[in-house]
Amino acid sequence: MAEQIIPILLPLSLILVMTGVGMSLELKDFKQVAKFPKAFLLGAACQLILLPLLAVGVISLFQLSGALAIGLIIISLCPGGVTSNLFTYLAKGDVSLSVSLTAVIGFITPFTIPIALGWALAWQGISSEDVSLPVGSTITKLFIISVLPILIGMGLRRILKEQISKKAEPWVRNISIAVLALVIIALYLKLGAETVNHYAILSGPACISLNIIGMALGFGLAKISQLNTAQQTCITMEVGLQNGTIALLIAADILQNDTMSIAPCIYSLWMLIPATAVVLYRKKVI
Repeated sequence: MAEQIIPILLPLSLILVMTGVGMSLELKDFKQVAKFPKAFLLGAACQLILLPLLAVGVISLFQLSGALAIGLIIISLCPGGVTSNLFTYLAKGDVSLSVSLTAVIGFITPFTIPIALGWALAWQGISSEDVSLPVGSTITKLFIISVLPILIGMGLRRILKEQISKKAEPWVRNISIAVLALVIIALYLKLGAETVNHYAILSGPACISLNIIGMALGFGLAKISQLNTAQQTCITMEVGLQNGTIALLIAADILQNDTMSIAPCIYSLWMLIPATAVVLYRKKVI
């Protein structure tokens, strides 16, 4: 049963989740980019460049290696998602900017992830004999599982009424949480609690550091760039809240390495704590 949860349930649930993401988007969300190019470009740079570079630094600082290091790299390469949009909204951030970043970067990462991940595997000395990462088929699979459902979701939004689309959003978030819980349970059953706990202790501090430092740098850069408070909040959330479901798909299904899934699981659970703290702070300030 544990062996079937990850390869079967994870891709199907991700397709459903990304369809839900598409149902929250409209073509005008992409056009919003032109209204705040500086904020968008900074947010995109933080997600696509800053976070992966920070992951490399954190890996070196905590002396992680092998599968645990790759797991941290994977989560840093993933886009944001419905969680970042939700927390940006709760924290009184710029939701339009958040949705624009989710939409555009979601279309970019299927192409950037395999290339960056190929470099990371070579950096960690993991050969193709140990882990197979065919770039072409990986791009195709990520496109089919993440980008295509978004387009389908956007089409459904045009067909269905907006109210029906909004009602689907809580289901999307609940499915994401349920899938994460099932994957963690599957890892415990497959690897054993002792092994998972051992790896979690090794990679946990690095995951927490990546999240907190990333959010702090995102906020700092947004402030230095003289973005407004709502945009600062949005970029802070976008840097801190990554799509853990995609990370788990890459680690457990595409790379077929359960140990690489541990860091994304820890990060996905931890990231909600500082995000909630930002929400509570912003509600008190406003």
